[in-house]
Amino acid sequence: MTDTKTDSVSNPNEVDKKEQFNRKWNMDKVLLRTFALITCIKALLIPCYYSTDFEVHRNWLAITYSLPINEWYINTKSQWTLDYPPFFAWFEYALSQVAYLFDEEMLKIDNLNYASPTTIYFQRTTVIFSDLMFAYGIRELGEVFYKSYNSYCVFIFLSLCNIGLLIVDHIHFQYNGFLLGFLLLSIAKVSKTWNQVSMLQGAACFAILLNLKHIYLYVAPAYIVWLLKSYCITNGQFFKRIFILATIIATILVLSFGPFINQLPQIISRLFPFKRGLVHAYWAANGWALYVTTDKILSIIWKYLGWIKIVKSAVMTGGLVQEEIFTVLPTPKPIITFILTFIGMLPALYILLCKKSAITSKHFVRCLVLCALTSFIFGWHVHEKAILTAIIPLCVLAAVDINDARIYIILSSAGCTSLLPLLYPDNLAPLKLLLLILHIFSTNLILQYQFKKSLLYLYEFLYISVLPLIAAYESILHKCLFSDNLPFLPLALISIYCAIGVIYSWFLSYYYLLCDNDNKKRIREKITK
Repeated sequence: MTDTKTDSVSNPNEVDKKEQFNRKWNMDKVLLRTFALITCIKALLIPCYYSTDFEVHRNWLAITYSLPINEWYINTKSQWTLDYPPFFAWFEYALSQVAYLFDEEMLKIDNLNYASPTTIYFQRTTVIFSDLMFAYGIRELGEVFYKSYNSYCVFIFLSLCNIGLLIVDHIHFQYNGFLLGFLLLSIAKVSKTWNQVSMLQGAACFAILLNLKHIYLYVAPAYIVWLLKSYCITNGQFFKRIFILATIIATILVLSFGPFINQLPQIISRLFPFKRGLVHAYWAANGWALYVTTDKILSIIWKYLGWIKIVKSAVMTGGLVQEEIFTVLPTPKPIITFILTFIGMLPALYILLCKKSAITSKHFVRCLVLCALTSFIFGWHVHEKAILTAIIPLCVLAAVDINDARIYIILSSAGCTSLLPLLYPDNLAPLKLLLLILHIFSTNLILQYQFKKSLLYLYEFLYISVLPLIAAYESILHKCLFSDNLPFLPLALISIYCAIGVIYSWFLSYYYLLCDNDNKKRIREKITK
């Protein structure tokens, strides 16, 4: 009898393990199917236009393959010199060993602007293949943040099917998916506050990421504060734990920069080119786009009033990378942008470190997004593509929080629109508009379905609705009206209009962060009373 009863009742632990395995497998199937679908779309885009970044990375393949290590950061045969940190140089070196099997000509230093069909297919394929890291980061982060199947599916859609990432990596040409995969993986690891080993792995992943692309210094303050609070300041082992963290980071830095110690001044000057000027050739949709525009408008008014005699043709609207001199407003220096960025981050960092209510990994991600947005809005010589550093991590929160979902719709719509001028050939205009409309419509639809209600206020909806019209003007209408005259006007228009959405999203993020903290404080006060 006893044996029969034992056989008829399953072991609860075994049932839980089986259910957990089935849940994970079902989620993995969604991830794999979505990844396969988006990969097919990426493959169709292989023959598309590509930017000068294609030649940049081809040249880096040639540098790392053909030259000894002590010349990697010194070579100036091409204007597209190696200006990423050493780990990315090693990544290019690894790719070059495979490239040799396909077309050796692409690896010759003298073959500038070489783009054989084999080279195009090879380089495009490496970007697609490296996106496996992005998918892995999504999987690891999904396991940490989501218990709901629906929320995980929303997260997969928002991140894997991000139109901005598709534009930048698989048409324009870069490796942002690969890098963002490391970012998501590090977030997943440091979010496991109950697991010390995992947190150290997350810190190591982020250190590796910084040595792949230094632009992620933008979010380093959030990591520093989070690791101090959730790892170092616990159990009375502060000095021991901070020593372990410092050792890991120092080891990675030595491994990265050690072989290039003799080229260190050259590397630093390439990683931080302050002489490039305040704004990029094509303005990022940030605070400085509005600042430049204000100076231009004021200079015209000043001239009309007779307060100045000549209005210079502003180099900021010439599409050139150079230092700017403003006519009316003060000319910002790099130190000013650094101070503004630090001040803009400070409230989020303070709440994360000092407020007892900010103890979950969601608070860390919110702080990280705010650090990324602050750096994008106030940073020196910010590239328009840096907006992805804020948009992709925000996907994590948008899948589970209605306020973050509202911010995501506005930020991703404005951010993706601001990236469209990167695809400047006329024959890409229909594709650009189609991608943007699909992105805005699908994002709104899936998040409305997730939260069972409309997320945007009327004025926000109207702002989003105008974005395709602005994109249509940039792609089609401007040339119909002005031919080849005023070539920078549509670019400036997109940057200015999208900057309004980006800055609004930043203010909204801070508003909800502060309100959330105040609401929790009121709840605690009521409980104590």
